[in-house]
Amino acid sequence: MLNQPPFAKTDLETGQTGMLYQKMSETPELRWSFIRKIYSIVAIQLLLTVAVGAFVVSYHPIATFLTTTRGGLACYILLFITPFITLCPLYYYHQRHPINYVFLGIFTVSLAFTVGLSCAFTSGKVILEATILTTVVVVSLTLFTFWAAKRGYDFNFLGPFLLGALMVLLVFGLIQIFFPLGKFSVMIYGCLAAIIFCGYIVYDTDNLIKRYTYDEYIWAAVSLYLDVINLFMALLTVFSAAES
Repeated sequence: MLNQPPFAKTDLETGQTGMLYQKMSETPELRWSFIRKIYSIVAIQLLLTVAVGAFVVSYHPIATFLTTTRGGLACYILLFITPFITLCPLYYYHQRHPINYVFLGIFTVSLAFTVGLSCAFTSGKVILEATILTTVVVVSLTLFTFWAAKRGYDFNFLGPFLLGALMVLLVFGLIQIFFPLGKFSVMIYGCLAAIIFCGYIVYDTDNLIKRYTYDEYIWAAVSLYLDVINLFMALLTVFSAAES
């Protein structure tokens, strides 16, 4: 009994310790407060994305202007690259308040416009299917990761594999742009992307529980938000290809 570790498995299973993971050295209340803050930011980002996306889908002149006129095409390209451009200063200032929220707002709105334009040319049935499946997958994987972390599992090893898979996905996407391979390859691309971002949800949630510091709340929120949006877009690609 004297040699029993302070965070025994039996304690974790009964929930008596309140620890998020084994050998936790910080105060659980502080980490839980940090986690609630992250998910609150992600929830606001997703609500903003839904609002902007719904506006773009319902107000057809926006999509028509952005895809059929020269000025609109330039605006579309600008909207498409703005999230990538904003990520640089957002990463640099992610610990400086309130400028981090300003860049986060720009990043979210510009990405929401891109998502809305993708949905504008997709049927409502496909959007609903992708939304439902994304919600189910995100909630399930989040609950699983919290459960697994509490029982001593560590998903940090996924980092290099997910990075390599993401590089393959990017190259696959470039090949698709210059050398279209047909509907079947688009479905394969969407399925691969969905699997990869499912892995990223587990990986980033595990980091949220164990590794992100309290000052990295913005970057942690961005990581989770991108995982959810990319999973949704991947499923949208799969269902759109299957419907066509």
